[in-house]
Amino acid sequence: MAKNCLLVTALLLFLSLYLSLVHGHRKNQIEALKKLLRNSKSSHIDRTNFKPYLYIKDVKSISSVDEKQKDVIEYLPGQPPVEFVQYGGYVTVDQSAGRAFYYYFVEAEKDKESLPLLLWLNGGPGCSSLGYGAMQEVGPFRVYSDGKTLYKNVFAWNHAANVLFLESPAGVGFSYSNTSSDHLKYGDKSTAKDNYAFLLNWLERFPEYKNRDFYISGESYAGHYVPELAHTILYHNKNTNNTHINLKGIIIGNAVLNEETDSKGAYDYLESHALISDKTLTQVHKYCDFSPTATLSPDCDTAMGVCNDELSDIDPYNIYAPVCTDDRLTARPKKISYEIDPCNDDYTYAYLNRPEVQEALHANVTKLGYDWEPCSGTVQNLWSDRPFTVIDLLEEFMANSLRVWIYSGDVDSVVPVTSTKYSLNAMNLQVKTFWRPWLVHQQVGGYTEVYQGNLTFATVRGAGHEVPSYQPRRALALISHFLNGTPLPYKPPPEQTYH
Repeated sequence: MAKNCLLVTALLLFLSLYLSLVHGHRKNQIEALKKLLRNSKSSHIDRTNFKPYLYIKDVKSISSVDEKQKDVIEYLPGQPPVEFVQYGGYVTVDQSAGRAFYYYFVEAEKDKESLPLLLWLNGGPGCSSLGYGAMQEVGPFRVYSDGKTLYKNVFAWNHAANVLFLESPAGVGFSYSNTSSDHLKYGDKSTAKDNYAFLLNWLERFPEYKNRDFYISGESYAGHYVPELAHTILYHNKNTNNTHINLKGIIIGNAVLNEETDSKGAYDYLESHALISDKTLTQVHKYCDFSPTATLSPDCDTAMGVCNDELSDIDPYNIYAPVCTDDRLTARPKKISYEIDPCNDDYTYAYLNRPEVQEALHANVTKLGYDWEPCSGTVQNLWSDRPFTVIDLLEEFMANSLRVWIYSGDVDSVVPVTSTKYSLNAMNLQVKTFWRPWLVHQQVGGYTEVYQGNLTFATVRGAGHEVPSYQPRRALALISHFLNGTPLPYKPPPEQTYH
């Protein structure tokens, strides 16, 4: 078996375990991810010679302010009334290849002229920021159980920013390429280049955001997407002596950061939460070496198989959440609550594949020969460029005075809080503000520690892998403080008196 079990090995583990429990398109993503992990290798990247290609030939030639008006979404089928403008459409990232990315953009509910621009990226690799980020996490709407109508997300992030969602790379969601070879090669560097080209062209279409403070957010494998894109932006700003994009900071949730610590932390988390036996963890520690040069031994493979069996009946994305047992749409919408419905994937899938919805979104204009899917098995299977760590990029951002926040939903076992803590510990950072709780509405929202160099780590209490889905109020508080550059609120304990 190939070297390494990237965090995503942990991911693979929990996803493969999860295979028996999940259904439909979710099952396909998991199987594709398993193949990815068996067949691909992480790589060490010498970033000193990494020069992202600037798509100057594409910039300004394909985008115009006129196209912005064509992208206005007047009304989505089944949506409630709103007081903000939303847009959807395509931006070409490579004219010669016919490669175009789909975006969905929602302006802020209030103060859109002064609030920053925030890009959201989902991970995978190969998962849709429209289907997850926009429709199930931080966007303005969520889908009812009938798959036809929407209700308002009162904790949407466009209370704090103008929010842009991007489906990338080509082959994810509604994004496409007319060049067949584009669908045979996927990776971190090429995705960062295309995402950068998208941003330059999108800013031509929306020039009022050219000098606006810009932040990048995301989760899971966006622990690679976000830093790689930020690195590309910094590179071009410095090497052209021009601020093409006014990047101010990044924030990533339950992030894939560093393969060795991510993988070890995942297994330690499982045992510490009584999900696998002490014996199983002992076997993993004895036989599995997650270091960059190691190979997976047959004994390690066996130990991971036992772990799969022990975990086969829970949702690894939230170890305390129910699983979806009936994915059928309902004739009438279920009564909503702000606790995540475990069948939300199915409602979103049904909604985004309705022809009238695609027409309203200005999506699927080329009439793709397949359904919109939340994740692309093809992209996951063919992902080949995947560095072993992005810690070096986090250090670069800190050296360049960017704001860096990493957060973790504390009931996620796919990329758990233990993994993130191990990865941050590997950076040997100096603590500025020691571990303490942070508060939302006089309740503990989680815990936080702040480090020298403008890096903040925060947990979100009771949140799974998709933090804004499970704890939307706490997630909105988190992003608001991040964008405002203010520390998470804290009430110090009363002074102790001793008798």
